[in-house]
Amino acid sequence: MISLLIGVNDIWHKLGGRYDGTVETYEKGYAALLARTRKALPNVRIVCCDPFVLRCGAVDEKWFPEFDQRRAAARRVADAAKAEWVPFQEMFDKAVRGAKPEHWAHDGVHPSMAGHDLMAKTWLETVKL
Repeated sequence: MISLLIGVNDIWHKLGGRYDGTVETYEKGYAALLARTRKALPNVRIVCCDPFVLRCGAVDEKWFPEFDQRRAAARRVADAAKAEWVPFQEMFDKAVRGAKPEHWAHDGVHPSMAGHDLMAKTWLETVKL
């Protein structure tokens, strides 16, 4: 089994001027990675995790709509590769209804202990391990 969570740092670094990749280069690169993985390990179980952010800390309106476009690209890639999908953004969107976003990820990107716990539970429930 291989579990992947790819995409958040791409846009964060792009906004910081240290990366210039587009949604298209992200999607092509991710698809190529999964294709190489399937070729090298044809029986591997691939789990793709939804890139996520919480609207707090470093995450502001400059992240959108590109971040959502990258999430959609990740989903297309996962579906095309017949990979399993863990819906982390949906999970955090529900979680912030009960607690401030900073509770789950102070900077909007890196989960707190509570955020990691919620992610682990969601991953295990989705993947059924």
